[in-house]
Amino acid sequence: MSARRLKLFGTHFCHLCDQAKAILREADIEFEYVDIAADEGLIEKYGTRIPVVQRIDSNEELGWPFDATMFAKWLND
Repeated sequence: MSARRLKLFGTHFCHLCDQAKAILREADIEFEYVDIAADEGLIEKYGTRIPVVQRIDSNEELGWPFDATMFAKWLND
């Protein structure tokens, strides 16, 4: 999958976000990491739901909690 086809919304020092990054990296998936801390709109939208993976083409989202199996199924649906 090419870069920037997925976004991962999170914040620095978020251990769940680190776990989500690891799942995407283990799946050898390239993604754009978006730190929501600098954007009030993103904080309002995602502040209590991070980490959230978003498909750029459809805006479909997968929110935490998810594991590698759930992520792969979501990605391939």
